[in-house]
Amino acid sequence: MMTFLPKDELKPDDDGKKKGPSTNRIMVWVVVGGIGLYLLGSGIFGLLTR
Repeated sequence: MMTFLPKDELKPDDDGKKKGPSTNRIMVWVVVGGIGLYLLGSGIFGLLTR
């Protein structure tokens, strides 16, 4: 059977351990989360200080 869907990343490996997210994916989420937090904080600050 041929499938075009990606392999499940959280599926246990041969040794039974679950594989977590890669370091690159974690770094992308940290950067995107930081940018979002900055935008949210600056928007709230701008509303409060008019």
